[in-house]
Amino acid sequence: MQTIYTLSTLEQTVKPGEPVKILQRHFDQSKELLLYLAYFITEVAAYAETDSFQRRSKHLPTAEDLNVNTKIAGNEVVWKIREDASFQTESGRAKPQQRADKDLIRKVYLQLVDTPQYKEYIATAERNPKSEKEILEFIFSDLLLQNENFLSHIEENFINWDDDGDMVVQVMAGLLQKPGSISFTEVLSPDKWDFAKSLLTTVLEKDEHLQSLIVPKLKNWDPERIAALDMIIMKMGVAEFLYFETIPPKVTINEYIDISKEYSTQQSGQFVNGILDNIHKELVREDKLHKRDFRKA
Repeated sequence: MQTIYTLSTLEQTVKPGEPVKILQRHFDQSKELLLYLAYFITEVAAYAETDSFQRRSKHLPTAEDLNVNTKIAGNEVVWKIREDASFQTESGRAKPQQRADKDLIRKVYLQLVDTPQYKEYIATAERNPKSEKEILEFIFSDLLLQNENFLSHIEENFINWDDDGDMVVQVMAGLLQKPGSISFTEVLSPDKWDFAKSLLTTVLEKDEHLQSLIVPKLKNWDPERIAALDMIIMKMGVAEFLYFETIPPKVTINEYIDISKEYSTQQSGQFVNGILDNIHKELVREDKLHKRDFRKA
């Protein structure tokens, strides 16, 4: 959707193969955002070691300075992420440390150590898999995603945050639950990448035909006044009806209702639902819809 919208705003003629390259760049941006979120949270945990060293190095350290608890720096989930070969490869390529705000990392860490959740976490030396995950989930959900300074930092460094933030946050939450389950070099599986490319090229190649099915259903609406994203969403939905025979129509309609609510206007969900449902019924009536059970495909 983002790629098709980008292409619709370009004034010059697009060269063959360029749409897929733009699609790849969009996915690469999402990958870099995920990498940075993972990097940032591991740096917050690792700051315990820095804090301990700095406090022990004071001219007159107190007993508290000499006994900073560094348990979180050895958090098992943190080290599974850091030692992941794909994380190391992508970190070497993208160099997330160059974007890092070290002062913000320090502030988040200092905020963390004052919380009841952290004090409960360090109250025992035992490493419980559940608590190892929960403390990182707390940092991510409560100290990062609720932190205006952190969100501003992300928005400044990643232009795709508004579009991709929700999706990447979900992926990140899955990573914290099951480290190692996601490859940072290949966030998108080959089959999903093939589907994305196929959907993109189909919508672009069949644009006029898709529009010809949509426009008659607009009734009193002027096609030129339809929100650009709504038209793109509907074309993608109709393309799935016609050319992706293993995707159930109900799944298509529900997915694009959700997408339209998320990315277009408040009224878009109902509007897109009505148009797609209307077209679906017409295609069924005219026996132009031929679906297969994806499990038998």
